[in-house]
Amino acid sequence: MKIAVLPGDGIGPEIVAEAVKVMKALGLSMDLNEAPIGGAGYRAKGHPLPEETLSLAKASDAILFGAVGDFSLDTLPRELRPEQAILGLRKALNLFANFRPALVYPELVHASTLKPEVVAGLDILIIRELTGDIYFGQPRGIRTLENGEREGFDTMRYSESEIRRVAHVGFQAARKRGKRLCSVDKANVLDTMQLWREVVIEVGKDYPDVELSHQYVDNAAMQLLKNPKQFDVIVTGNLFGDILSDEASMLTGSIGMLPSASLNEKNFGLYEPIHGSAPDIAGKNIANPLATILSVAMMLRYTFNQGDVADHIEVAVKKVLAQGYRTGDIQEPGAKVVGTREMGDAVVAAL
Repeated sequence: MKIAVLPGDGIGPEIVAEAVKVMKALGLSMDLNEAPIGGAGYRAKGHPLPEETLSLAKASDAILFGAVGDFSLDTLPRELRPEQAILGLRKALNLFANFRPALVYPELVHASTLKPEVVAGLDILIIRELTGDIYFGQPRGIRTLENGEREGFDTMRYSESEIRRVAHVGFQAARKRGKRLCSVDKANVLDTMQLWREVVIEVGKDYPDVELSHQYVDNAAMQLLKNPKQFDVIVTGNLFGDILSDEASMLTGSIGMLPSASLNEKNFGLYEPIHGSAPDIAGKNIANPLATILSVAMMLRYTFNQGDVADHIEVAVKKVLAQGYRTGDIQEPGAKVVGTREMGDAVVAAL
């Protein structure tokens, strides 16, 4: 297994180090190669996605990614800011399907800000289209109008083929779970989303065993808080998926618990926690590494077809939580509050 390890910025190196520690404890044959990316890439090579890093990613079977983001570089031109690294990887590697599970562990029910009866037993999967939509649409920019006023503009656009392929991914995922797929759009006001809904309905004819429903994104945001267990699999566009998956993360108690996988058509994947670089807590040994460790489990399951080994990691995480270990973001009275490194050690011990 040839894996590119891209720690990135902020807490990225700390949480990735714990995930690597777990990977090495598995006893599998892995070729791990590290490279700078994001702010670290800019400082090392003058670009957030250095050519050497991109070449390593393309030559690997999968990518373990930390996080990018460095406030001190926010004054750089947009194309040189750290966040452009992850967008560049998604585009260059055609990582169009983003899997973001939101699972509430029994031990963390009370860590959620919602009532226990609302979130207990929650297990949903959000599939976000990742290489289209307003994040990549052209034209875009900031221009000065004739009256001297500045105007910012971005373009939301999706081709039929882009919608079709991620819809198939959504239906196939639902078929392996509860056979319910909810497509989230804003078809009542956006032409792009009218096309989205039409294409998803067409694709749904190939999956008569999967129940298809539709919700506008504003209603879906409300329903995630009101009755999240009504959902099984959600499929949506890049912008809406970005927002809804972060909302869903808080149902679980902490964004530090949610892994993700970004896949292309060949199951090559980039695996990362869904949270950012959190520079305010970097270097303090307090970040939660569990989302990154669980991302390794997703890597083994989706790219390397090692579902049994992925199960071992997930069971180890559950065992550690059952033993009362908590990082600061999920602490509760009576818990054993530990740091980043100690939590990684606990997972290795459980393995």
